[in-house]
Amino acid sequence: MEKNKLGFWVLTALVVGNMVGSGIFMLPRSLAEVASPGGTILAWVLTGVGVLLIALVFGNLSLRKPDLTGGPQIYAKALFKPGSNAGILSGYLVSWGYWVANFTGNVAIITTFTGYLSTFFPILTSKADLFTIGNYTMHVGNLLTFLICSALLWFLHFVILKGVEGAGKLNLIATAAKIAGFFLFIVVTLFAFEKSNIFPLVTPITDESGHAVSLWGQVNSAAIATLWAFVGVESAVVFSSRAKKRSDIKKATITGLLLATFIYLVITVLVMGALSHGKLIKSQKPLVDALESAIGPSGGYILGALAVISLFGATIGWILLSAEVPFQAEKQGLFIKAFGKTNKHGAPVTSLIITNLATQLFIFSTISASISSAFDFVIFVATLAFLVPYLISTVYQLKLTLTGETYENQPKSRVVDGVIAALATLYSLWVIKAGTADMKTFLFGVGLLVMGIFFYPLVPKQGNKGNLNR
Repeated sequence: MEKNKLGFWVLTALVVGNMVGSGIFMLPRSLAEVASPGGTILAWVLTGVGVLLIALVFGNLSLRKPDLTGGPQIYAKALFKPGSNAGILSGYLVSWGYWVANFTGNVAIITTFTGYLSTFFPILTSKADLFTIGNYTMHVGNLLTFLICSALLWFLHFVILKGVEGAGKLNLIATAAKIAGFFLFIVVTLFAFEKSNIFPLVTPITDESGHAVSLWGQVNSAAIATLWAFVGVESAVVFSSRAKKRSDIKKATITGLLLATFIYLVITVLVMGALSHGKLIKSQKPLVDALESAIGPSGGYILGALAVISLFGATIGWILLSAEVPFQAEKQGLFIKAFGKTNKHGAPVTSLIITNLATQLFIFSTISASISSAFDFVIFVATLAFLVPYLISTVYQLKLTLTGETYENQPKSRVVDGVIAALATLYSLWVIKAGTADMKTFLFGVGLLVMGIFFYPLVPKQGNKGNLNR
C-alpha cells in the first residue's frame, strides 16, 4: 500500500529528528566537564567523520541487500550460515541490546523535555518536601516531572497506534520547526559570543583523581558523548521496509547526517563562547542560558519553546524507532513472536506496549535523580549498546567486499566500499574501547545483554524465517 509508505522527507525528518533530540540541549554541559574547547571540537570532527563512514555503510547495505530490512541489528544473523543456531542467537542478542538501548535512551529525551518545560513552569524544579517515607523524601518537582514524563509517553503511544505514517508526518512538522528555530538561535547567539570563553582552545582538565588529562585523553572522554548525538543516523534504515523507494534510504541518511552535524558543531561552539566554563558545567539548560546572555530573559522563553517542540518531535521518532526494532526483528525470526503483532493501522501494537512499559519503568528514576545525572548515565550505557549493531554492520559490509558478494563485475566499487567499511570498523572499535574503559559502565552494558538470554527460549526456532541470506 503506497499511501502508507514513508517518503524521502519523512525519512530525512526521522533521521534529523532522532539525532537532534536531547543531545543538542544537554551535551554542551556534558562535554565541558570532560574536555576543553579544543578537545570538544576535535571530538565532534572525529565523530562526524566516523559516523559518516557508518552512514555510507548503511546506505550501501540498504541497496545491496534490500531483503535485509529493519535496522543494523539484522546483519548479525547474515554474518553466519543460513538457518544456523549461531546466526539466530547472534541476531537475537544484537536485536535485544539495540532495543534496550532504544527504550532506555528514550528516558534521556523525555526527561530533557520536562527539564526545558520548567522554563515555563518553575514548580517542576521545586525542592519543596511533599512527603517522607523512612529515609526517603519526595520533592514536589520530582513527582511532577515523573507525572509529565509519563503523560507524554502514553499520549504519543496512542498517537502512534493510529498509524506510523501519521506519526511520521507529525515528526516532520516538529523537525522542520526546530531546524528553523536552531538557525535563528545560531544568528542571535553570535552577538553573545566571547572569545575569552573559548580561547585558548586547549586548557587543563583534571579527572576525578585530580590528574591532568591530555588533549587526546579529552577527545577520548568526549567521544562517547558526541556519538550519542549521532545515534539515530540509522533511523531510515530501520524503517526501510516502509520506504516508498529504496534509494531514499541512503539519500535520507546522508542528508540527515550532514544537516545534524552542522547544527551540533556550530551550536556547541556558540554555547561555549556565550557562557564561561564554570557557568556551563553547572547549567541544567545550557542553550537557554546562552540565549539569555544574548537577548535577556526573553531568550529563555524563546529557546524553551524551541526545545519543547524539538524534544516532542524527537520523542515521537524514538518511540516509533524503539517499537519498530523488535517488530522488524521478529519478522526476520530474530525476536519474541508476540512482538510481530500489528493493529488495523499497521502499527506494531504489542511491541509498542511492551516497549513503552519498559520505558515507564526507567522513568521512575526521575523521582530521585536530577535531569542532568539521569542524562549522563543513560547516554553512556545506551550509546555503547548502539555501537554493537553499528560495528556488526561495518563488519558485514567488509565481509561482502572480501568475498565479492553483490560486487560481480564491480571491482572499483568493491575497493572503495571495502576501504570505507574497514575505516568504519576501526572507528567503531575505537569508540567501544574508549567507552568501556569505565568498568562500571561496561559491566552494566554486558548485564543488559545477558538479561536477554533469559528470554531467548521464546524466540521461534525457525532458521529460515525471513530468508535473510537469499
